[in-house]
Amino acid sequence: MARHGYHGMSMRDLARATGKAPASFYSHFASKEAVLLAIQEGAFLELLASADAALGGAGGPKARLYAFILNHVTYVAEHPDVMRVLVNEAATLPRPERDIVRRLKERYYALGRSLVEANFVADRIEIERTTYAIFGMLNWAYGWYSEERHGSPSDVARTIRRLVLGGLSLAVSDERAEAS
Repeated sequence: MARHGYHGMSMRDLARATGKAPASFYSHFASKEAVLLAIQEGAFLELLASADAALGGAGGPKARLYAFILNHVTYVAEHPDVMRVLVNEAATLPRPERDIVRRLKERYYALGRSLVEANFVADRIEIERTTYAIFGMLNWAYGWYSEERHGSPSDVARTIRRLVLGGLSLAVSDERAEAS
């Protein structure tokens, strides 16, 4: 599904890709929608659980933001095909299944937003824009990240943290300059 897209795969293709006979595959998944829901729901549940675990040992706001970023980058590095499906097939599911995934996404977004808010005193809209910008950096890493070329997930996470925290510092400076 990551390689050919949702519409470029049949249930038969999916069964073959997993090494299962179509009948066996259908015993686990009734439809392509069920496969896509399992991928998306599983990914967000894993991201939420691993983020909670990563944040459990982190100290102050900057350390917690870094732990969240590192957790996400590590997930991207370990599951690039899943990330490709999450990003490219986000709107493919029918409404009821999409709502299940949307609620999980909202929980994950709220966690990220709370970490941005803890590091950045600004109005609600600026925090929202900043949070979405961070998720943009994190989610699209699947398209360019290569450990051989770009370093470990912690190297990438440090770069993103530096950009985020530096940008947050600049945003506060800009707001102060605009106010004077």
